[in-house]
Amino acid sequence: IINKQLIFLYFFSVTPWLAPIVWEGTFNPLVVDSIYKPMHLSIATTVFAVGKYVRFLRDFLETAEKHFMVDFKVRYYIFTDRGGDVPAVVLAPGRKVTIIPVPGSNRWQEISSRRMEMIQTTIENQIGKEADYIFCLDVDTKFHGRWGAETLSRLVAAVHPGYYKQTHEHYPYERRPASRAYIPAGEGDYYYGGATIAGYVGDVHKLAKYCREQLEADAANSIEAAWQEESHLNRYLLYNKPTKILSPEYLWQDFKAKTNEVQIIRFSQVNKNYAEVRPNVKKRK
Repeated sequence: IINKQLIFLYFFSVTPWLAPIVWEGTFNPLVVDSIYKPMHLSIATTVFAVGKYVRFLRDFLETAEKHFMVDFKVRYYIFTDRGGDVPAVVLAPGRKVTIIPVPGSNRWQEISSRRMEMIQTTIENQIGKEADYIFCLDVDTKFHGRWGAETLSRLVAAVHPGYYKQTHEHYPYERRPASRAYIPAGEGDYYYGGATIAGYVGDVHKLAKYCREQLEADAANSIEAAWQEESHLNRYLLYNKPTKILSPEYLWQDFKAKTNEVQIIRFSQVNKNYAEVRPNVKKRK
């Protein structure tokens, strides 16, 4: 009997440029942990909890403490305009929360666009001195399963769960040549979700700085890319290939049913009323 999951992993566990794609069954957690845990690495994790999004922090932190980089030294950098609403969550030894005050906004697109600027400057001013690796994650999420050292690499991106079965002509890339996020028809590898970006601190700094500069260049020309920072992220990663890609196990959406390929859901965006948490809403991808 042919195991369809093994066939799927055989063909979809490595990119054309030979970077691994992490799925259940492609790594041995005991071996991975035995390599990385003795290194005593410091892991920075950024989340933006601006405006009503602060309500998602408790579930994010509590589930992260159960599943995310367990037994590693982790510092959560929480960017928020509501520092007084950050919940007190019991953290494991060696894990800390740092609150970074940021202004609020009446446009969620502005918050999204400014995220890269804030990540860049915080790496320069603080994170670069405190961490080896960095994960930039969305706050309106929960962890449901192991997320460990198998996700560490120089530059890491996650395949968007809405497009992992699609080909590049169906990806929602920015197609207007006037935008700095422009990707021509016929080009593209994967469509990456902006909810998960990771890697060496220095490499993520380069990515954030690039995206910030391109966002600002578009703004100077009165252009907003189709999906703001995510559009610029996808252009950057097209020409600066990730050294590791996370499968949709590491970036799922609660409204989606589990598929034959996704054997375990490790991290998922929660269901929410966008009209209630965002003042101006764009149709979901």
